[in-house]
Amino acid sequence: MIRPVLLAVLATLFLAIGAKAETMKLAVTTSFHNSGLSDILLPVIKEDTGLDVQLLVVGTGQALRLGEAGDVDAILVHSRGAEETFVEAGFGTHRREIMYNDFVLIGPKSNPAGLAAPDGIVAALAQISQSKATFVSRDDESGTHKREMSLWRRAGLNPENFGPWYNAVGAGMGAALNTASGLSGHILSDRASWLNFGNKADLAILFEGDPLLFNQYAYIPINPKKHPHVKQDPAAQLENWLVGDRAKGLINAYTINGEVLFTFNAHP
Repeated sequence: MIRPVLLAVLATLFLAIGAKAETMKLAVTTSFHNSGLSDILLPVIKEDTGLDVQLLVVGTGQALRLGEAGDVDAILVHSRGAEETFVEAGFGTHRREIMYNDFVLIGPKSNPAGLAAPDGIVAALAQISQSKATFVSRDDESGTHKREMSLWRRAGLNPENFGPWYNAVGAGMGAALNTASGLSGHILSDRASWLNFGNKADLAILFEGDPLLFNQYAYIPINPKKHPHVKQDPAAQLENWLVGDRAKGLINAYTINGEVLFTFNAHP
């Protein structure tokens, strides 16, 4: 005879086995994923909400295209101009800011281009161009690449006219950093990816702190009016979690070697 307590335990076990977590697809940038923060957030999201968030790790440009095609339920990206165009075109329902960090200019510790911090990031890039110091570009339509291009334009320069010192690799943040390390070159990186990057070799942060290097991440649910099959409710549930106190605590507490990688700035 099976005791009532054992029956209750077995029933709970069968329910747990039979229950399936709600899944949704979220396109995120390589810089966000490379930071390691997703490894912290995803298990807690599942614990708190039951959501099994499946990440598609791509550059911002590709994330936006996945959203346009309705291949994901939401995106988490960092290129405000492109995001606003995406929402205005009706592909996203709205744009919700979640957290920020900043971009940093990486290069050889010897500083062969003679970069001087007080001159600003635009002047620093102009100096790199003038000295023809090795530079590595992601060249992948990511948020980082878009920011790099905007900074070259501010300097009155066009990378299409650059010589062999400019290396356009068409790769994610980690692979591009590895290339810069191998070439002992300069590269624009988000701070989180740089801090979490293991193959630094002789590279270091040569420039930081310019307001033009501010790097905002935003969450955009895909519009069900464009793509009725997208999972609107799970996307909304994830958004509510991302702007809540639990996310705030985890994001603000995430550090590498004592350095904070992201700052939460979502509004309830």
